[in-house]
Amino acid sequence: MKPITVSVRVDRPREEVFSFLDVLANHEAFTDHMLVDWTLSGQPAGVGARARMRAPLPGPKDWLELEVLESEAPVRTVEETVGAKGRRRTRGTYVLDALPGGGTLVRFELAFVEVPRRERLFAPLLRGWLARANAKAMERLGETLAAGPAAVRDAA
Repeated sequence: MKPITVSVRVDRPREEVFSFLDVLANHEAFTDHMLVDWTLSGQPAGVGARARMRAPLPGPKDWLELEVLESEAPVRTVEETVGAKGRRRTRGTYVLDALPGGGTLVRFELAFVEVPRRERLFAPLLRGWLARANAKAMERLGETLAAGPAAVRDAA
């Protein structure tokens, strides 16, 4: 499957946006429409931060294991998610670009590393759902960050 790319412009400094995204617990607030039942483990931020969650889709519960693999302040973070009992792997990359005037462009790319054969049949439907859900997540991220520094949860 082709990667999905979504973005949002945020009127916050890149360093502040990175600090927010680096704390994995902060992701639940802008993705809980598509990922539920979060449990965190590992480091609270940066490489080694982990979470377990599931997508609220019909059918059996498919638990996802997410781990942050790279964290390069204030430029990008890379996370890998494993689901379908280890048969599905995706790689999510957040790239932050500083904008003139102090804002930040946040780009998120979801790349499909491995997809179970059965899911490949439904790839267009799955890709469409994921594109809409991730676009909504970026919109919600922008709204959260627009609320200002009080919305940012530190790793400490």
